[in-house]
Amino acid sequence: MSEENTSNVPVTRSRPKPGERRVQILETLAVMLQEPGGDRVTTAALASRLQVSEAALYRHFASKAQMFEGLIEFIESTIFGLINQISGQQEDAQKQTRLIIAMLTGFAEKNPGMTRVLIGDALVTEDDRLQSRINQLVDRIEASLRQSYRLAVAQGKLPPNTDIAARATVSLSYVLGRWLRFAKSGFKHSPTEGLEQQIPFLVL
Repeated sequence: MSEENTSNVPVTRSRPKPGERRVQILETLAVMLQEPGGDRVTTAALASRLQVSEAALYRHFASKAQMFEGLIEFIESTIFGLINQISGQQEDAQKQTRLIIAMLTGFAEKNPGMTRVLIGDALVTEDDRLQSRINQLVDRIEASLRQSYRLAVAQGKLPPNTDIAARATVSLSYVLGRWLRFAKSGFKHSPTEGLEQQIPFLVL
C-alpha cells in the first residue's frame, strides 16, 4: 500500500516561467487585435484578459510599445524564415514568386490580429519607431520580390528588358491591398480568396 502524503505543506500552483509568460502576453495581445475594436487594445484590457495586474505586464515588458515590438519580431522571423525556405527549395523563379505571394497572403489569413500590425492600424497611437520598423519590413519584402523577378530574367522566363522594380512594386501593392481589405472587412474577406485566378496577372 502506498504511503499518503500527510504533511501540512501547502500545495502551490506552479507559475509560468518568465519566457512562458511573455509568450502568453503576446499571444493574448494578438488574439485581442483580431476582435472588434482590436486596433485600440489597452494594457488595462490586456491585463484583465490575462487576469493579472497591469504591473504584472510591466514586469515582462517595459512598455506597450515593447509588446508590439515582440509581435513584429515574430512577424519578421516567420515571414523571412519562410521566404528563405521558399528561395532555397524552389529553383524556378516564377514558382518561387508565386509561393512568396501566396505565403504572404496566407500568413495574414492565419494571423488576423497581426495583420492589423502589418497595415499599421494597431500602431496609430503607438511610438513612431514601430511604424518605421513595419515600413522597413515591407521594404525587405519588396527586395525579396525584386530578387525573385531578377532571377526570372536570368532564367529566361521574363524578357531581358523587364522592369524588375515595377513588377516587385505591383506585387507588393497586391499583397498590401489584400491585407488591408482583410482587416477593414473585419476579417470577413479572405486575403487568399481568388488568389489562383489573380496571381497570373502578377507572375507570367
